[in-house]
Amino acid sequence: MAEPILLARRDGTECFLLPAMANRHGLVTGATGTGKTVTLQTLAENFSRQGVPVFMADVKGDLTGITQPGSVSPKMAAILKERGIEAPAPAACPATLWDVFADDKAASGHPVRATVSDMGPLLLARMLDLNETQEGVLQLVFKIADDNGLLLLDLKDLRAMLQHVADNSAQYQTGYGNVSAASVGAIQRGLMQINAQGGDKFFGEPMLDIADFMQTAAAPGGSSGKQQGVINILAADKLLTSPRLYATFLLWMLSELYEHLPEVGDLDKPKLVFFFDEAHLLFDEAPKVLLERIELVVRLVRSKGVGVFFVTQNPLDIPDSILGQLGNRVQHALRAFTPRDQKAVKAAASTLRAFTPRDQKAVKAAASTMRANPKLDIETAITELAVGEALVSLLDEKGRPSITERVFVIPPGSRIGPINDDERKALIAGSLVAGVYEKKVDRESAYEKLSARVASAPAGKGGATASPGTVGNAPGSTDAGTGGDILGGLKDVLFGSTGPRGGKHEGLAEAAARSAVRSIGSGVGREILRGVLGSILGGKSRR
Repeated sequence: MAEPILLARRDGTECFLLPAMANRHGLVTGATGTGKTVTLQTLAENFSRQGVPVFMADVKGDLTGITQPGSVSPKMAAILKERGIEAPAPAACPATLWDVFADDKAASGHPVRATVSDMGPLLLARMLDLNETQEGVLQLVFKIADDNGLLLLDLKDLRAMLQHVADNSAQYQTGYGNVSAASVGAIQRGLMQINAQGGDKFFGEPMLDIADFMQTAAAPGGSSGKQQGVINILAADKLLTSPRLYATFLLWMLSELYEHLPEVGDLDKPKLVFFFDEAHLLFDEAPKVLLERIELVVRLVRSKGVGVFFVTQNPLDIPDSILGQLGNRVQHALRAFTPRDQKAVKAAASTLRAFTPRDQKAVKAAASTMRANPKLDIETAITELAVGEALVSLLDEKGRPSITERVFVIPPGSRIGPINDDERKALIAGSLVAGVYEKKVDRESAYEKLSARVASAPAGKGGATASPGTVGNAPGSTDAGTGGDILGGLKDVLFGSTGPRGGKHEGLAEAAARSAVRSIGSGVGREILRGVLGSILGGKSRR
């Protein structure tokens, strides 16, 4: 059995996080400057010692200190002595640094990439801030690409596919539905904005192999040979300036974990612990369907051996449906200066007694679920907590929330603060994945195939080309020339015509051809499937 993690203490009271209960997820909340980052670092360091890999986003640039042994300043030593806590022994953890915006000129870590197809239309719509109609058009474009074997790997593939569908919208209307030129334009503008923010560096190949997040290595400078969990640190200080890209990226990674990890049930310790810092960005203005998918993944990823900890300022940032699944709680101070702050304090107090504000009605009917501390006024204490002090309620061995205690968080043994440039370069060069992701690959995909079609199309086509499985090459698309009214009328009967308002009237030959192609396509068409958060068709593996 894995050893319990001593997270906090006060006098004779000690709060232990049981590694077997870490996959019941957790929540760390508190106002700015109250000690959340140090709590996160303490948790990550202890999981690493247990041999558990960790992922966390470094939004302020100071979590990289976990890779270096720490030291206790005289001021910190005095505070620890006053609180009756021993100074931690210096320690460092093995780590891999990642950077979404990494390129040949500058990199805070190894490049992280995903393909457009793997991200899927739902998450992309969230990233691009599309409305319902625009999201529908984006899903249609993905479907057409799937049906015709056109790989969407990077942003230029998606832009080319959007242009192709817009140019041939009349040919896709019957089989897929209307394609609004205004919606296509809105999506293209959104892609331009993402590209300007550096999104072009994120989309492409080689795509991140999620197994590279789940490695162990010897502790830096250690001689015991004991393997520790590698801590994966995402440089998110620049990424946070593009909050939708940041939130979408983290949701995609969680989806990848759910998608590709096997069911393992309950283990004595998790296979991976995932920290969502600035968690409110995941849920701000998120559509209902996305919230439902997030709730589904958080609920089910537990059986894959993954623990998810949300870190945010305010417990009200987390939807009730997800808040109720977070069993381990660390509440730092909240400052009740505004009516919303006062509401947050009440919500935080209630979530430490029962799990969500919505649960309070059920509490009266099921008092046995309450584990409040009769010696502690939680609502008052939340506004009085000092830096590094917290209200803690963790799950016991039977999965029950412990009585809430007012305690001091144990500081980490690693450095509190950022590393310097030389230390960063040394970490990148000596990483387990050094050289794996640095060189971008651009293989043949939708952009190259569609460009080749345009180049080979007859001049009279005007650049619009129909994809396989459509009827764009029907003879009715040729010029009638001097065929006269009789031949022109015959052409309309056979190959269709366009009405005065732009309506398409299907001809006999066109109908027969479409029917034949559909019957063939239904047997041999292939789908490029996406993860559970990004999928049109559901949670099936793409590999």
